[in-house]
Amino acid sequence: MPHDHEHNHIHDHSHGDQLSPSGHPYRKDQDAKLTYWQTMEIAMRELLIEKGVVTPQEITRTIEQMDRRSPADGAKVVARAWVDPGYRARLMADGTAAIAEMGFDPGALRLIAVENTDQIHNVVVCTLCSCYPRNLLGLPPDWYKQRAYRSRVVKTPRAVLREFGTELADNVQIRVHDSTADMRYLVVPARPKGTEKLDETDLAALITRDSMIGVTRLAPQK
Repeated sequence: MPHDHEHNHIHDHSHGDQLSPSGHPYRKDQDAKLTYWQTMEIAMRELLIEKGVVTPQEITRTIEQMDRRSPADGAKVVARAWVDPGYRARLMADGTAAIAEMGFDPGALRLIAVENTDQIHNVVVCTLCSCYPRNLLGLPPDWYKQRAYRSRVVKTPRAVLREFGTELADNVQIRVHDSTADMRYLVVPARPKGTEKLDETDLAALITRDSMIGVTRLAPQK
């Protein structure tokens, strides 16, 4: 099954970038040798441009779109689900369609939303690689890609969550969701107490990346 290797690409368009033969900028680092995958990415990109499949400008626009993604996008989705029961129901039934409804491009991937409650706590991992809902959360954190997290959160999730400062009662059921090449998960954290008077924008500002992965819970507001 094809897997998501978007995360292996390095794009750095500073003013010191060199131009490739096609005119597209790429990083030339005198102190670091290109890895096999970096070399393959450059070669494939140059071939696609040479064959007229894509243009340098199209590649640059796509990279810029990817760089604009951030956890703030996912927070907007969660906040909408908190304040709009109808949207929450649509999000839980079909996450892909629900985020498209808010203007976020789901691409070809299936998004599944899972909801934390007092009795159930969801946490997300990719045991094979680092598949992640990048269209809503941006780039994954380094620890998400590390083997220690990928293997341990499946076997001992309660201990791993404790390392993130998340203490769960013994009666709380933990569900670990394994992302795949064509399926991503978004955790909808429980709405904190003390936020009843906050509007959607203020609520979104409280929602963190880690709470949407499921390794932390949102603290009550005073």
